[in-house]
Amino acid sequence: MDFDKKRLSLPVTFLFPSLCFLFLFGCNPSKDRPELNTSYFSEIQEWHKTRIRSLSRKNGWLSLVGLYWLKGGENSFGADPSNDIIFPAGEAPDFVGAFILKDGEVSVRINSDVQVLSKGEPVRVMVLQNDVDGDPTVLTLGPLSWFIIKRDEQFAVRLRDSESPRVREFKGIEAFPTDPAWRIEATVEPYDPPKMVPVPTILGTVSKQSSPGSLVFKVKDKTYRLDPIGEPDDEDWFVIFADRTNGEETYGAGRYLYVERPDRDGTTIIDFNKSYNPPCAFTDFATCPLPPAQNRLPIEVTAGEKKYLEATH
Repeated sequence: MDFDKKRLSLPVTFLFPSLCFLFLFGCNPSKDRPELNTSYFSEIQEWHKTRIRSLSRKNGWLSLVGLYWLKGGENSFGADPSNDIIFPAGEAPDFVGAFILKDGEVSVRINSDVQVLSKGEPVRVMVLQNDVDGDPTVLTLGPLSWFIIKRDEQFAVRLRDSESPRVREFKGIEAFPTDPAWRIEATVEPYDPPKMVPVPTILGTVSKQSSPGSLVFKVKDKTYRLDPIGEPDDEDWFVIFADRTNGEETYGAGRYLYVERPDRDGTTIIDFNKSYNPPCAFTDFATCPLPPAQNRLPIEVTAGEKKYLEATH
């Protein structure tokens, strides 16, 4: 599944309005009352700047230009239409080589007249590590780079173009004004043992993910719950949620955020101002997890990133 694993490498926004205090009556601000000073607003602004830089990188989500699922055996690739996998014309030679999928392992064979590199060294025949087994083996050819991803028992080639127009045209993402009232204290009701949560994906599959406990919080004096993904000892837990802004003001398939592992008193903070768009908001070539049924909130969460609108000429 595709989501940013580093907590501050999350999704994005515009410059925020002036540091005004916009309160959402009825929400439960956190116990340390960040609205009493401007440091919280600066923190959110810096978080979004980091997010923008992440998306603007030449190897960020906007650089994805292809996702090709492999069949068993040999998969020829290159720009010529006769290949099993067709790379973008003008960016790759007609015939680059072949991927071989056999016994749950992917290897690559590069034609002798093509210079494909791995860590700066030419490649002819090589076994490729996928993204589930560890850091994937990245191959490069000019502005193109690619590696193997594994989803369930299927393998695919993920292709990036560091010179993609979408990277150059990216202008940022609009966000709701920072509102400290959406920084909400939550109590964790642990699952013992951790609960296996069915998480659907944009591919139409469902994977079981471990949830360490339920995040219980209040908005307008009503109690809500979210099941995060992670292990009890993880530093941060990953939350996939939907709310009633989806499809209109925010991305239709929901948003993501991270929460810190709870303190000894069993509490943590859900900061909806750090809600962000999944990779699928930026590219058709991601394999995003979607909100589990219990994480569909029957309220409008007017905080965090809004819907991403592609740059137009």
